[in-house]
Amino acid sequence: RKRSFVVGDWADAGVEAQLLEAARHAGVPTPSLIAWSASNIELGLPFLLVEHIEGETIPQRILRKPHFAPAREKLARQYGEALGCIQQIPAASVSGLKPQDPLERYQQILDDIGEPSPVLAFGFRWLERNRPDSQEQVVVHGDFRNGNGIVDPERGLRAIIDWELSHWGDPLEDLGWFCIRAWRFGERSPVGGFGDYDQIIEGYESTSGRNVDQQVFQWWQIMGTVRWAIICRLQGATHWQGHRRSLELAATGRRTAEAEYDLMLLLRGK
Repeated sequence: RKRSFVVGDWADAGVEAQLLEAARHAGVPTPSLIAWSASNIELGLPFLLVEHIEGETIPQRILRKPHFAPAREKLARQYGEALGCIQQIPAASVSGLKPQDPLERYQQILDDIGEPSPVLAFGFRWLERNRPDSQEQVVVHGDFRNGNGIVDPERGLRAIIDWELSHWGDPLEDLGWFCIRAWRFGERSPVGGFGDYDQIIEGYESTSGRNVDQQVFQWWQIMGTVRWAIICRLQGATHWQGHRRSLELAATGRRTAEAEYDLMLLLRGK
């Protein structure tokens, strides 16, 4: 039986435009906004037009090309600093940004897919039992990772891009997502494949004014891994349940097992 899947609320062009402007004022490296529209009148669909910034976004090139070696040495701290600045965006500067409960959201998506996963069920049970008691809400980028930054070979991070999944959420949500194994792209370094935990945490603490609680950070790494496993399942199901036939979606679906394996390692403290 075919089902329709909804991952979540994407920020519309108007909200994303506000975010880009507010982020620049908060010190986040972002492209300058040139024009935008939330209507379909001008181009047939909503749009954002931003300045062109020279650099690379493809993680495999950033991680393996020799001329990116100077950038790799500083990227983890730079991403941490950028994340801390994102969290300095005042609530009043962005209207229309919605809160999200990722635990509830991704449990619902898994239920909608309609295929049981003992590993993910175990992961959700652990997450429910160990959920941190945090009431603070900040701007969460939503897809903060290696691949959503423009990188210069010498200067490192030039801009944070792809803000369409932004929402209100926990301060450590983005940090945990950045550090899941999927965004290391086969490299050993735990932060994006190019850095260590202490580098991104030091950068983050220097601009956010917050100290990273290691247990909360671990919770968000596990939540991020569960999220990635469900995204893989969702993309695979979109193909094999006939919503949209795509070799890319099918191949991503096969990666669910990798994420489930990563989840079991994290739950064992590895």
